Amino acid sequence: MKKIIVLILLTIAIKGSAQNSKSIFGKDPIINLENWQKKKIYFGFFLGFNSYDFKIDYKKMETDPRYSSDIQTDNTVGFNVGLVTNLRLMEYLDLRFEPGLYYSNRTLHYPPTVGFDSSSDAIRDINSTYINFPLLLKFSSLRTGNVRPYLLGGVSANLNLSSNAKSLDDNLEERFRVKSWTTNYELGFGIDIFSEYFIFSPSIRGQFGISDELIRDKDPNSPWTSNIESMKSRGFLINFTFH
Repeated sequence: MKKIIVLILLTIAIKGSAQNSKSIFGKDPIINLENWQKKKIYFGFFLGFNSYDFKIDYKKMETDPRYSSDIQTDNTVGFNVGLVTNLRLMEYLDLRFEPGLYYSNRTLHYPPTVGFDSSSDAIRDINSTYINFPLLLKFSSLRTGNVRPYLLGGVSANLNLSSNAKSLDDNLEERFRVKSWTTNYELGFGIDIFSEYFIFSPSIRGQFGISDELIRDKDPNSPWTSNIESMKSRGFLINFTFH
């Protein structure tokens, strides 16, 4: 269902862009929505995809052979959906609030040197459902015809609805726990394409965790968490925004 919705919206956008290709990319383009971005405030929505992994820093435990190898992370492609509120600060600078729902899945593979009794103990699946609250600055270039590139940067907070932070069980009961709230900084770029009826804005953005989100096991010598100094999420985001 998600794929169908995305395909329909992309088809509409591509069809609209194709019908207006002369006005957008032509030699003497007709300027579409000329005064739209002069509004003090306007709204939109986005759909997109993500790929999250972990940046894991380790404690120095050279004397313990169990920790001679790093934990490997497998990630999958997730789905994004959200709203956009754009506040015009000046001609080339906007403040954007883009709350959205981000779903992702990651799998941790612990190295054989840890020596688990069962192969299932060496694998931990981490499903994350983030509500992302980013506050971003948008730096736009001079508009050329019906195309306007831009850069994005700012900070965000993630509420992980699947964190298991309140669970009393830990990895001994096969429950991997992370914190409910984490903070990030975000950097990216995109392009505004002005069609006759709407603005289509594809963008690419990186999300980099600032705070450690791992909750340690109750056992201070836990093979799952004792050697981890910090574990921070990193995300690669592709969004398709419509205004």
